[in-house]
Amino acid sequence: MTSLDSRHDFGPPQGLLSEINVTPFIDVMLVLLIIFMVAAPLMMVGVPLKLPKTTAQTVSPPHQPVVVSLTRDGHLFVGQEETSPAMLSESLAGMVKGNPDLVVYVRADKTVDYGSIMDLLGKVGAGGVSRLSLVAEGQTLPDGTP
Repeated sequence: MTSLDSRHDFGPPQGLLSEINVTPFIDVMLVLLIIFMVAAPLMMVGVPLKLPKTTAQTVSPPHQPVVVSLTRDGHLFVGQEETSPAMLSESLAGMVKGNPDLVVYVRADKTVDYGSIMDLLGKVGAGGVSRLSLVAEGQTLPDGTP
């Protein structure tokens, strides 16, 4: 007898294989998925319409917000320019006349006491500002969430 026993058939299978190789199918589907994920937002640009004409005033683009800052030493800044607390309300009132939708961001050093911040907010409100936001620095929690 030879080393290969004649009882073992090592040749091609005699019957038909009924298995489907799905790896190429999955590859094609993943490529199509990526294409549609990239293309979908581009197709949502807008619906083509013929809009009616109007005599209404156009909406002006939003203006940059005014930043009011209070340092730990009590120095007050409007933008990058230092100002006195007495002049703050007058300065903001002039800005509000030019832009009634003026947005003011208030920043203060974390060591400034609460009373000084409330006094600053009162002066900003006395200037006629109706839209104001307090600015803080983001903090990451120990679990990693912002």
